[in-house]
Amino acid sequence: MKVTHMVENLDRGGLERMVIDLALLQQEGGHDCLVLCLFDQGALASELEARGIRVVACGKKTGLDLAAVARARRVLQSRRGVLHTHNAAAHYHAVLAAAGLGFDRILNTRHGMGGFDPRSRRERLYRASMRGTHAVVAVCEAARQRLKESGVKPRGGLLSIPNGIPVDRFEPAGPDARRALIDELGLDPAARLVGTVGRLHPAKDQATMLRAFRRLRDEVPEAVLLVVGDGHLRGGLEALAEAEGIAGDVRFLGDRGDVPRLVRGFEVFVLSSLTEGYSIALMEACAVGVPIVATAVGGTPEIVRHGV
Repeated sequence: MKVTHMVENLDRGGLERMVIDLALLQQEGGHDCLVLCLFDQGALASELEARGIRVVACGKKTGLDLAAVARARRVLQSRRGVLHTHNAAAHYHAVLAAAGLGFDRILNTRHGMGGFDPRSRRERLYRASMRGTHAVVAVCEAARQRLKESGVKPRGGLLSIPNGIPVDRFEPAGPDARRALIDELGLDPAARLVGTVGRLHPAKDQATMLRAFRRLRDEVPEAVLLVVGDGHLRGGLEALAEAEGIAGDVRFLGDRGDVPRLVRGFEVFVLSSLTEGYSIALMEACAVGVPIVATAVGGTPEIVRHGV
């Protein structure tokens, strides 16, 4: 079967990691997979291309860009089969590009909880595209309920299917992994490692995490915070760490391709998000067995149970 995924791009993130893992599993199952990117390819596209899965970028510009829709349509004309889109903008652009082409199924996954305004242009276009949509999948039950309340009504139903990760990619956390990470980063051997993984984005609210860490550091002076991920907020967060007097105890490790190895060295995993769907980062922390402290938002209570 031909399976075409459409995303905004393949930059680092939970959505993008899910799409890559899914496409590779589908390829192993004998399906012909292709990933269509609405904007540019993104940093992770090479992972798929190295495995023989084609990635095509439509190069969409800001605002209405019919040329990008036309590029997508030229690719889709030779595909048919299943069109699986990811999040709102990719979906309504794909539905427009695929109109009349006779796809067997057009499916959409909404990967976040969605701190969206149902009255926004994006959400109105998304709801309008439901006429050409067989089913919508939310990644947690909380998100499914929110989509239902906002008026999302695909022809074939609104489902909840939790995210998953290939657990064989992860080894258990432990003192050896912790010591190795401490040595690698040149930290004091007595350091207590608190870590987080995610884009440096307002939705992740790392600013609150830094302020909370300052309070923790007052009680546990040997605590060190490791921030894995990058984004446009990095400069401001580094300045905040300086202002809070904790810059010497916070390491911004940037965008990393070895997250499973890093998380194995954490003593505690922290997620300070204001909104989440079904967090890949939290599942990775679960897979290595690291205790979690997280805000109870979106699908996070479906992963983390207090005291368990």
